[in-house]
Amino acid sequence: MGFIKGGGNINWFPGHMAAATRAIRDRLKLCDFVIEVRDARIPLSSKNKDLEPLLAGKRRLIALNKKDLANPNIMHKWVRYFDSGKQDCLTINAHSRSSVQKLLDLVEYKLKEAISKEPTLLVLVVGVPNVGKSALINCIHQIASSRFPVQGKKKRATVGTLPGVTQDIAGFKIAHQPSMYVLDTPGVLVPSIPDVETGLKLTAAGSVKDSVVGEERIAQYLLAVLNTRGTPLHWRRFMGAETHFEDIPDYSLQNLLPKRKRSPTNKSDVVYIDDVVTRVQGALCEMLTEFNGNLEEEGDLEDLIDQQFEALQKALKIPHKASEARLMVSKKFLTLFRMGKLGPFILDDVPDQ
Repeated sequence: MGFIKGGGNINWFPGHMAAATRAIRDRLKLCDFVIEVRDARIPLSSKNKDLEPLLAGKRRLIALNKKDLANPNIMHKWVRYFDSGKQDCLTINAHSRSSVQKLLDLVEYKLKEAISKEPTLLVLVVGVPNVGKSALINCIHQIASSRFPVQGKKKRATVGTLPGVTQDIAGFKIAHQPSMYVLDTPGVLVPSIPDVETGLKLTAAGSVKDSVVGEERIAQYLLAVLNTRGTPLHWRRFMGAETHFEDIPDYSLQNLLPKRKRSPTNKSDVVYIDDVVTRVQGALCEMLTEFNGNLEEEGDLEDLIDQQFEALQKALKIPHKASEARLMVSKKFLTLFRMGKLGPFILDDVPDQ
């Protein structure tokens, strides 16, 4: 589409990333094992190509995190793809203790020979921004505190929803005999992403700040993907569905954000979000069902997306006179996608083996 072709390179390389990249390169020379965390929704797009030559010579495990947001019907094909290339791969949910336990068991198994020879082992955790590295580190700490005699005060990595939260490299001792350290690192990207569609995927997944690309452009891209895959046609049951809160004013964007470590304040909040999802899915399905154009024609697809923006504005109850209506629609649509409310997705296609 035109907005993909004409976008140019995506550049987002904050100052701390240059220093962090150099530090990671130095630590890669010393570490015994690398856990490369990738986003399960973009298993290829979320790799750092600049670090790939250095990682290729190390004992490495690719951890496809956020598996709860990825399509399980496609996920097993990705695992098979990595296995075919003799690359260890494991799907995980960094917020699940049992999932991270399986990861640790696999790392220990891969380091079994080194454990018997080395008094100290270093495990480096790397990945692009916002793939869940710090969440993984925190869960490893929780497990290690019960499994191993941990010395000193237990530290936790800072977890955030914005890319680039971890801006320093910190080491965490997780075991004795042998001493084993896990090194957390900031998320680093290549200085420039020449393939704009890869950049859009990274932004859609939250690894690049929205402001670099623009929320509307990201929403256009996601709608193009959904339409060409025919995904909205699976939501026919929501067409014309009545909602429970027709008279309630629209909630702010903050009401759509997930709340950590606590359930919604009351049942109506849950019902409200469900109603929002139902209206959004029904609106997208209705527009695609009534579409008479050719999805392979750029102009027709752009017309459909424009119609869907108008339908989403109505479904999300955004005032028609709002000066930034399309921006508001885009932000809320992206929030629902990133929360997994529209269903599990994998944006990358499995390469031919």
